[in-house]
Amino acid sequence: MPKIVFKGKLKYRLQSYLALSKISSTVLIKRLYNKSLNSAWPILFEIGVLFWRNQFNRAFEHKDIKEGRAYFDSLITTTGETFPVNSEPSEPNEPPGVWYEPSKKKPDIHALYLHGGGYTFRSDVSSYYAKALTSLLDVRLFKPHYRLTPENPHPAQLEDAVQAYKYMLEKSIDHKRIFLIGDSAGGHLVLMLLQELKKQNLPRPFLSLPLCPWTDVGERGASLFGNDKYDLVQGYMAVKFGEWLQGNTSFTREQLSPISYDYSDLGPIYMQAGGKEILVDMIRDFAIKTKSDGTEVMLDVWPEMTHNFQMHGETHPDSKEAFKRLKEIIHHKIQQNKTWDISPRTEVSSQQFVASPQE
Repeated sequence: MPKIVFKGKLKYRLQSYLALSKISSTVLIKRLYNKSLNSAWPILFEIGVLFWRNQFNRAFEHKDIKEGRAYFDSLITTTGETFPVNSEPSEPNEPPGVWYEPSKKKPDIHALYLHGGGYTFRSDVSSYYAKALTSLLDVRLFKPHYRLTPENPHPAQLEDAVQAYKYMLEKSIDHKRIFLIGDSAGGHLVLMLLQELKKQNLPRPFLSLPLCPWTDVGERGASLFGNDKYDLVQGYMAVKFGEWLQGNTSFTREQLSPISYDYSDLGPIYMQAGGKEILVDMIRDFAIKTKSDGTEVMLDVWPEMTHNFQMHGETHPDSKEAFKRLKEIIHHKIQQNKTWDISPRTEVSSQQFVASPQE
């Protein structure tokens, strides 16, 4: 069953709960008259999309982003799944963040998880997602608390991500047992981190998994505003996140956008996206360009899904399938002993991805 968690100021808790109640009632009434936003969505999925859209919109209305974050964090909804995971913060002299590990095993595969939130939010949702990733993918995971915008524009987040990756290497974790994973802005950071690891001549991870990644900080693709009707994140938010990432620096759109870079020797990169999300067109553009550059890349798209649909864990068939694909690709790339197959969801795939290592 879905779970609600309250946090912070009472007035924000009440406002958020009233918003959730109103949205739930509206969706239920509309469903009685066959007026759902998307007939392919379960009721709770539609309520979740509209609620989180409301929370983002209300957070953006606050002039003080700290108050916006406080409002956003005041009510968190989760799938209610229980993940048997232990968590432990890093030491004071280490990069700030949290380690997650399955409670009944000690995996030898490690993940550097770069959370989403437009580089501006870090809510308990990302902690819940980190637990889901740890449990469902059977990995040991580190989630760094990188600096946020607009207080800290680029390259603060990239510097923190590099520091977190070096920290994992310093703990004697073999880079051949590390993969990168990030959602939304975290997917953007995964791709930017790959470029920086190359620049600094650091050993690279065996796999990168940008989920619903932000690949262009500018206005790209009809879906950026065309899918506003369906998505929990809106086009104007992506534009604003880009402005905050740039801040008052001299960095250009091209310098801040992964789609402007060459990834030909930085694969394998496996991406997932939702067909109803605002970023899907730029994600497709990135996959096509990156494939044409000769990169080992694959993109799977779930047509009816929204941004960050994987957060539904195993409670929705599409999210469950997405996690299954993620787990398969991790073990395929680390074992290199079986063919990795395209699926009905696959829109872009380079030959390297589907070829058997024995061939």
